[in-house]
Amino acid sequence: MLHLKYSLGLALLAVLLAFTAPAPPRKTRLYLIGDSTIAQKVGQVFPETGWGMPLATFFDTAAVVVDNRAQNGRSTRTFLAENRWQPIVDALQPQDYVMIQFGHNDEAENYPDRYTSPADYRKNLIKFVTETRRKKAYPVLITPVTRRRFKNGQQEETHVAYSAATSEIANTYKVPLIDLDKTSRELVQQFGEEPSKLLFLQLAPGDHPNYPYGRNDNTHFSELGARKMAQLVVQEVVAQRLPGLADHLAKPTAKNAVPPTSTTKDAQPTTP
Repeated sequence: MLHLKYSLGLALLAVLLAFTAPAPPRKTRLYLIGDSTIAQKVGQVFPETGWGMPLATFFDTAAVVVDNRAQNGRSTRTFLAENRWQPIVDALQPQDYVMIQFGHNDEAENYPDRYTSPADYRKNLIKFVTETRRKKAYPVLITPVTRRRFKNGQQEETHVAYSAATSEIANTYKVPLIDLDKTSRELVQQFGEEPSKLLFLQLAPGDHPNYPYGRNDNTHFSELGARKMAQLVVQEVVAQRLPGLADHLAKPTAKNAVPPTSTTKDAQPTTP
């Protein structure tokens, strides 16, 4: 009888401890919305890699969860029309982040199924920003990552109007801006015209079984290119001291080491 009472007492104590134990700290969820340059890729298109794929390796997974919702071929207009945005809004919690990078498909005038005028592009970015802040979460605008395009040995700017529109909205609404268009162009230029092919999906016939006839793609990234672009994003997270992200980086390894920044600037206002 004493043994039964003792067992019941231990069971009751365990239940009480379970209910009174402090809940683990909530992880910051970092949503990524955008196009194929960021998106998760299926095995059939490997080695094509979106820069959102390696991004998670740069953060302490005990504190930050990267939730990549980017989709191939989407513009701001089609991302909204396909109801890909509303589920994110519904799930947002205070202090979460939404990184927003579109432009490649918005500017595609030859593809009316995805093209978005600069005016509508601005309206859509404003919608993403205001609805993120309404949930007391943090928006971050990112200019569209560059395509590889050289002329006379110089990497050209490939998203003039849409990068300018992104920067304009960031400035008007006081949103942190990662100018990935600029930093990725500088990176491609540093590599040089021929070596920069290593950053993109450039394959000769027979190089990979997924591309038996080769691939000459100056938009989508190789594994190396995606990791380099993710490094540029994280470098700006650190430089701008974005709270909840900059203070939760993973311990450096050979794969996720972030090059030091040449300048360190204060974060732009991130009040939701």
